[in-house]
Amino acid sequence: MQIAIPLGLGIFLIWYIYQSFTPKQLTETKKYFAGANYGFVLLSVAFSVLSHVSRSYRWNFMLEPLGYKTKLANNFMAVSVAYLMNVFIPKSGEVSRGIILDKYEGVPFQKGFGTIISERIVDLLFLLFFTALALVIKFDELYDYVMESIPPSLLYVIIFGIVLMGVSIPLYIKFSKSNINRKLKNFVIGLKEGVFSILKMRKKGAFLFHTFIIWGLYLLSFYTALHALPATANIPFGTIIITFVVGSFTFAFTNSGFGTYPAAVAGILTVFSVAKTVGVAFGWIV
Repeated sequence: MQIAIPLGLGIFLIWYIYQSFTPKQLTETKKYFAGANYGFVLLSVAFSVLSHVSRSYRWNFMLEPLGYKTKLANNFMAVSVAYLMNVFIPKSGEVSRGIILDKYEGVPFQKGFGTIISERIVDLLFLLFFTALALVIKFDELYDYVMESIPPSLLYVIIFGIVLMGVSIPLYIKFSKSNINRKLKNFVIGLKEGVFSILKMRKKGAFLFHTFIIWGLYLLSFYTALHALPATANIPFGTIIITFVVGSFTFAFTNSGFGTYPAAVAGILTVFSVAKTVGVAFGWIV
């Protein structure tokens, strides 16, 4: 089910988008594919590869306090295989990284996997930072769009639901004894341990430097890819950030954003007056 549901969701979104297109829109989308500058796509891929190299190098800052000095080549292989595995099996990449490091460097799986979880926590914090930045920059436009698109009565229901969840989830975690709650508690404990392990790191400065490099390369890769299509080459900075954020979140739902990425990117670009056909084409080209 963990494989079938994300894959099914991706296939459904692909079908839904294309069956909603008129013949004219399909023709336009094909023209965008044919007319794209794939040199920018290759450059975007190069920046992504550099981010993987930086991630591989950063990994050693977490492994060294545990008594392990691993080869950059093996780290890079583990990271690359992890991204490839996530294309086929959701969430399998982190496990494969730990297995590869155990096999080629002798780092026990539990310890290697623990460092992977810790670094993912840092990545989550950076993604939340970009999310907050996007909301601040585009707040007025998003507010106007929500007010125009969602009836006030439905908006009140949504706000009430969010507040209710914000109150009930902490209470559930505190008092419930169910298996789901135990998993939630373990997740929260893991978050705390991951953050504290980073704070105790000897080379915190170098670790944070490479974290900035990684996310800078992610953003640069995305920005470069935008130039593959003339229609997306000059969109404003705020739109770039919020599209980058929305696209990043889709990787949590399907295999490497299969189906969800182009749908989400097209959706958010439409909010900022970019044609749906452009957004879909860009989402698939990236």
